Formats: sequence, C-alpha cells, structure tokens
Amino acid sequence: MIEITPVLDSKNGEPLYLQLANFIKQEILSGRIKPKEKLPSKRNLSNYLALSLNTIQSAYDQLCAEGYVESQPRKGLFVATFDNYIIFNQKNLEKMDSKSKQVEVNAKVDFNSGKVDLEHFPYSTWRKLTIQSLYEDQGELFNIGNPQGELLLREEIAAHLYASRGVRCSAEQIIIGAGTQVLIGLLCMLIGKEHIFALENPGYHRTRTTLQDLGVNTVPIPLDKDGIRINELKNTNANVVYVTPSHQFPYGMIMPISRRMDLLKWAEERNGYIIEDDYDGEYRYKGKPIPSLQGLSTKESVVYLGTFSKSLIPSIRISYMVLPSSMLIKYQEHFAIYKQTVSRLHQDTLFRFMKEGFWQSHLNKMKTLYRKKQSTLMLAINNYLGQKVNIIGEKSGLHIVLEVKNNMVEEELINTAMNVGVKVYPLSIYYSGTTSVGSRILLGFGGLTETEIITGIKLLKEAWKV
Repeated sequence: MIEITPVLDSKNGEPLYLQLANFIKQEILSGRIKPKEKLPSKRNLSNYLALSLNTIQSAYDQLCAEGYVESQPRKGLFVATFDNYIIFNQKNLEKMDSKSKQVEVNAKVDFNSGKVDLEHFPYSTWRKLTIQSLYEDQGELFNIGNPQGELLLREEIAAHLYASRGVRCSAEQIIIGAGTQVLIGLLCMLIGKEHIFALENPGYHRTRTTLQDLGVNTVPIPLDKDGIRINELKNTNANVVYVTPSHQFPYGMIMPISRRMDLLKWAEERNGYIIEDDYDGEYRYKGKPIPSLQGLSTKESVVYLGTFSKSLIPSIRISYMVLPSSMLIKYQEHFAIYKQTVSRLHQDTLFRFMKEGFWQSHLNKMKTLYRKKQSTLMLAINNYLGQKVNIIGEKSGLHIVLEVKNNMVEEELINTAMNVGVKVYPLSIYYSGTTSVGSRILLGFGGLTETEIITGIKLLKEAWKV
C-alpha cells in the first residue's frame, strides 16, 4: 500500500472527506503519487487512518468526480494519466526562479547529460555474472569487506588504467566509493579542510557543493581555450586544485600537454595536490590521446578519480580514486575505519565482467555507438540550425555546449524548448556565484537514439525560430 499520511483537523469546519481528497489531490499534482499508481483499498485506508469507511468512500468519490482517479472493476482505484501531466518543481534545482513553482510537461526528447545508452547494456551477461557471484562465493559477499573495496576488482581497475590512460598505480593505491561526491568527501578529510581548494569556473557543481558543505574554502579559477588558467591559479593561496583535463566539465575542452606540464609544475612549487577527475575520458572523437596527469607526474602530486557511471551505468554507483603513496599511508593509519560504501555483490560482478573480457568488449562497442551519435548530433545541428549556433566542446564526451544566436537568454532558451517538448539544461549552475552565460545551454546525447537526436534538433529549430 502506498503511504498516505494526511494531517486532518476535525475542528476546522471542513469535512474530513474533503480534507483527505484535497491531500491526495496535492500528492498527485506534486508527483509524489504517480499516474497509474493504485490507491489503497477503502478498508485498508480506513484501518490505517482510523477513519470510517464512509469518509474514505466520500473522499474517493470526490476524486473520481474530479477526474483525478479512475475505478477499474474488480481491480481498484488508480491515478488517472493526464495528456499533459503537470509536475510542480518545488526545489527548483536548475536555479531559474526560486520564488515561483515551475510547471513542466513530459519531454519528448530529453538532452540530459547524465544519461547513457541503456539499450545496449549487456543485461543477460550481467545477470549471469551476478548469479555466479552469489553462488560461487557461498554467501561470503554478504559479510563486510575491505574498506578500500574488493582487491580483485582493484587489480582489474589498475591494469585497465595503465593500459588505457597511462595511470601508474597498484591495487593497494585504489579506493572504491559510491560516486565522486563520496570520494571527494573522504579526500577532503585526507588532505585537510584547512587547505584552500581551487576549482574550475565553470566546473562540476556537485564537487563544489560537496566541498563547501564540508566547510572548505574554495576559490573559482576562470578558463581559457586550454582549460584552467595557470596564471590565475598562481595568484591565489590555493594548494589543491580540482580539474577535469580530459573533457572539461561543462565546456568540453581537452587540456593540452603543455598546460598539463604547467599544472604539474605549479603543484610541485606549492607542494600541493591536483585532483584529476577523468569522468568520461574513454570517449574521444578527435585528436590523439593525451596521458593522464597522474601518469605524467613524477612527484606523486596527483589524485586520480574515475567512475563507471558514464562507461557502464550510472546507478551502479562505482567510482574510484588512486592515491599517491604518501596519502595512502595517512589513509591506512586514520581513515580505514570508514566502511566501504559500494555493494560487494556489485563489485564482484564488475570484477568478473572485466576479467572475462566483457568490459573491454562493451567499452569498444559504446565508443563506436557514441561516435555515431555525436556525428548524428553534429550533422543535425548543421542541417537545421546552421550558422545560427556555435558548438562548444564537441571533440569528446557525451555532451556539448550550444550557443544560440537568437538574442534569447538561458531561461528563454530552456522554456521555449520545453514548450515544444524538448528538455535542455542550464549552463549557469556550473558557475560559482551569479554569472550571465548569455545564450548558452547544455545538450547531452548519450541516452538518446539517433532518431531522437534528429527530432530534438528539429524541434529546437522551431522553438528558437532560427
């Protein structure tokens, strides 16, 4: 039974059945009770709320009369499905207008940068390996494991990183965690909250929020065409810097080797650390691969972060970091008390997936697939939007930034796109402080089919009148 827990007041003059009906109505409108969801039976809800059956019946009759629920014979009451189902976005996560509720309709095409292609995920193989993990380990995986994560998986990750990204490490240097934010929190404690952390501006907002919530002093550093500006960085008191050099988030530039060497020199002079977040470094469409900062470093000044969210599936929540040897000693002495945050079953399944060659095969297939999608997106933009837009950051990754030459600001671009059923995303949330980004928005394409990409760009041409 779905949980319905209204606060009813028998003294306010409004009948209880109307109070209950209005409460359920608001739960439906807010999205907390979903379309097609079954409501509790009259008897169950009567017992749960200690109300009479007549009160429940009257409330349900009112909801039926207003069209919020539908009765299905011998099955029960179900929430109606509306043609344009309204969602009130009360949290306003996209920073558009915090004083008013946002109204959106279901999107036909969602250019969400956090989504990946799930249609080509090897479900049957993953299911088979999960079953093997359960049965072959005789339940051992149900116990608490190593706080750094499963050793066998860490060994596979170390081998993969050396072959693909030039990262030089042993399994002992790797710590697995449930997402980048979890690892950033642990890393903050390892490095020390008294240090000043420099961040790309614009940059990954979840890292910035995590550090600021932990009470860390952060300083924003602007970018140029090659990434973070080293001269600007030198003018601060920061001795830790967080960067996304292989595919800057969100602008997408790839940091050239000369800038990487300058950044490593800065870390050596400051006796500081570079946090290198290589969140989707596998996907590159132009140019030759550049070794990771960690692989280039000779002074062990780089902490390398990676994730399986983009290359496998986001919900698996398996990320990892590679610690320098000196930091590893501090971790083992003071922070191994923190238990591992990722399911041992998922870790073991991923180990088998990598060991038996399925991972490399899947990665190769996804590289080809995303290259085709990126090519489709570029062609569609060229055909339908032409010279009316500029494309930024198209050489790698699963998103681009689009600058639209129609005099609309970010909010107008987003709202007019939504009016035709296309969801695009703000760039401004990735900036520190209030910054005008003009006519720029973010488009992710990993989770869309090629047909959806073309449809979405056609609709954007209509919405933006370009």
